[in-house]
Amino acid sequence: MADFYSTRDILARLIAFPTVSADPNRDLIDWIADYLQGVGARVEVLPSAEGGKANLFATFGPEGDAGVVLSGHTDVVPVADQDWTSDPFELREADGLLFGRGTCDMKGFIACCLTLAPKLADAELTRPIHFAFTHDEEVGCLGAAELVKAITDRELRPAMAIIGEPTEMRIIEGHKGCCEYTTRFHGLEGHGSAPDLGVNAAEYAVRYVGRLMELREELKTRAPALSGFEPPWTTINIGGVHGGVAHNVIVGKAEVEWEFRPVQERDFEFVTSEMAMFAGDVLLPEMQAVHPEAAIETEVVGEVPGLEPMDENAARDLVAELTGANTAGLVAFGTEAGLFQGLGMNVVICGPGSIEQAHKPDEFVAADQLVACLEMLEGLVEKFSVKA
Repeated sequence: MADFYSTRDILARLIAFPTVSADPNRDLIDWIADYLQGVGARVEVLPSAEGGKANLFATFGPEGDAGVVLSGHTDVVPVADQDWTSDPFELREADGLLFGRGTCDMKGFIACCLTLAPKLADAELTRPIHFAFTHDEEVGCLGAAELVKAITDRELRPAMAIIGEPTEMRIIEGHKGCCEYTTRFHGLEGHGSAPDLGVNAAEYAVRYVGRLMELREELKTRAPALSGFEPPWTTINIGGVHGGVAHNVIVGKAEVEWEFRPVQERDFEFVTSEMAMFAGDVLLPEMQAVHPEAAIETEVVGEVPGLEPMDENAARDLVAELTGANTAGLVAFGTEAGLFQGLGMNVVICGPGSIEQAHKPDEFVAADQLVACLEMLEGLVEKFSVKA
């Protein structure tokens, strides 16, 4: 149990950093960097262009490719307007549960990695083991996108990644992507009694939504034959439609908030290209025929690729060997996994805690979940150590 107590103490330190996505995470990253350098890891802190935030990439073992990445995000969701029993940024332990913001999502996994760091440093590893700790996962996986670019720029080619999101230590081999957008329509205001003299942005926004709904039905026919997702096809959702100031005023500005969750890469290309053509080739010419300054702009809030299940997946097989599990599943929530898969890596999701506890007041991770994670990571060290 010594490793568990060390993990609990490290988790308490991590929780004490209030790394809500809207705030900096640099103090936490610097603390982790100092800790890892102190045990002998090769550590690189990668500052974001946005001040106060950074990713961390650390390596144990030999230089080169074919490594295993252990990945976790350092940001947490807000606690504002939530009714917590205790201070969310102070670890509380009761009845085998550890409470605090981020305990399961996902500082518990990071704490387990840090606990094993001295063993990784002392081991004679046959391949590199990397820690990849990111910022801003909760708001679009922004840090992971920066990190995979940095890995590419360094021409590093890790073979596998284990993403430690809370799965109750079950093996997860796939999830849908999540792509979020805000499309804004700039028309021409005027008096409601003369609609032909203006460009009603709300009307064009409604037509845009109508096209999205047509695509939503078409996507049902494109579901992969053996899709294990529920529902099995790519979905589209309208999050909001806004515009207008009064009943008798032609709407000058309107916006549509929408998202879709692709089950496969070709659906991403299908939806984005179809909507770009509809806006640019159909709606915009009509708007500009009346008002040349009319415009349609789409802001990409986030484009996070899904994790596509693969028949051959060395990361899945490795974690199955380490945990003894003989099944792998799919989840509805998104992670950074697809970004690592985009580098050609085999990727799996497996971490302590339940997603049912994430983002809620009195978030917790069970002590036995941390122990199970530690056992998996200890097995990883043994698996890739030179045998005496």
